[in-house]
Amino acid sequence: MAAPMVMRVGCRRVAGLCGGLSRRIHHQPQRAPGAKGLLAAQCERGLFQEVFPAQGAEEGLPALLEPGQPPQTVYCGFDATADSLHVGHLLTVMGLLHFQRAGHNVIALVGGATARLGDPSGRTKEREPLSEELGREHALGLREGLRRLFDNHRLVFWPAAGGARLGEVMLQDNAWWLGREPVVGFLCGVGGRLRMGTLLSRQSCQARLRSAEGMSLAEFLYPALQAYDFLHLHRHHGCRIQLGGADQMGNIMSGYELVTKVTGEDVFGITVPLITSTTGDKLGKSAGNAVWLNRDKTSPFELYQFFVRQPDSTVERYLKLFTFIPLPEIEHMMEMHAKEPEKRGPQKRLAAEVTKLVHGKEGLESAKRCTKALYYSSVEALEAMSDQELQELFREAPFAELMLEPGMSVLDLCHKANAIPDGPSGYRKITDGGVSINYIQVTNPETVLVIGQHILKNGVSLLRIGKKNFYIIKWLTL
Repeated sequence: MAAPMVMRVGCRRVAGLCGGLSRRIHHQPQRAPGAKGLLAAQCERGLFQEVFPAQGAEEGLPALLEPGQPPQTVYCGFDATADSLHVGHLLTVMGLLHFQRAGHNVIALVGGATARLGDPSGRTKEREPLSEELGREHALGLREGLRRLFDNHRLVFWPAAGGARLGEVMLQDNAWWLGREPVVGFLCGVGGRLRMGTLLSRQSCQARLRSAEGMSLAEFLYPALQAYDFLHLHRHHGCRIQLGGADQMGNIMSGYELVTKVTGEDVFGITVPLITSTTGDKLGKSAGNAVWLNRDKTSPFELYQFFVRQPDSTVERYLKLFTFIPLPEIEHMMEMHAKEPEKRGPQKRLAAEVTKLVHGKEGLESAKRCTKALYYSSVEALEAMSDQELQELFREAPFAELMLEPGMSVLDLCHKANAIPDGPSGYRKITDGGVSINYIQVTNPETVLVIGQHILKNGVSLLRIGKKNFYIIKWLTL
């Protein structure tokens, strides 16, 4: 069966498609916020890049998503190649959330089994093998991370939606069924439905086959396993839409081919753009530039700063992609930014919205405290910080627990923290103004430590030697 043409709904085609979809459903009763023109709205924001097959974007899919129709089920897969999601995964999560906000049901599928093979899409060499035990650990971490994102969305963003229906969420792991599938049965059932010519013609497959390393059989069969996921979710949960990154179109086509051949029913695929760094590299673990969504890997402060530092050239696009802010409000924000660019209003709003989604309201408050403590030398913010926040903010700084002894001096503190050398050179480091405690410079080595000045009410002292060397002191008794 010839593969249907892919219709690109980005770039030149997006305006026509979105306009047509909007006109079709303009006078329909609205089921929920976001249900009116779901495809058109996300095309306009730049979130939905391709819809497959071509006729599905113009006829079948809009009809399924019209207000008044039963809720549809859409899924997206996240291979468990690490124990945390990263910013590169956020757009597909946003896609699921927009479907959920429109009243549809979503499945976040963790690839506990497929991660062991490794998706060859966009890769120049094969992934390192992943053990079954490590795969389980990674899958558990991803499920927890996904659950946290959906919970944060419901608690922080959805109450403002006026009580409309929020679609259901299911967290699945393809190891739950692929791990039980006999090899011969799989090859006879799934392998007999997929054509070698189609798989070999994929760009990712062609590039790997031409490379010196070549492609393993395990990698070659990856699209078949992902296609089987779509078939399984269609059979058991009525799933008719697969969402994925732009590099997943080939795998989505395989799923379409398998499901339509086996069931005869129409199914659809939607892709979202890939997020790249300023150098054009895809953000992720493999590229070594991942901004993680787990706090123990990337703190709320670090995530917040990643988005605050976005240049003017990307901030408007990121506001459309990574937030639920209405487009007219984004447009007004950018107009104000043009008048007062030094305030970086859009960047701060972007950072706040993403941090709330990833880490909740508490995570945003933590990021703001850390920002004030580090960049504004705020003793008040420093005093309000928890031990965890201090260690996240000064991730490379030594952390010492000390007993406060009567008459302990600045010199004693520096020696106990191993912050200065013994002898005259260490003494001069203080007298020359190279030491500060809680952002206050001290030049007398014999100064006795004072609670409330050198030791904050949270039992912490932030010792700085020179400009960049920090030491965190936690006092055990006061």
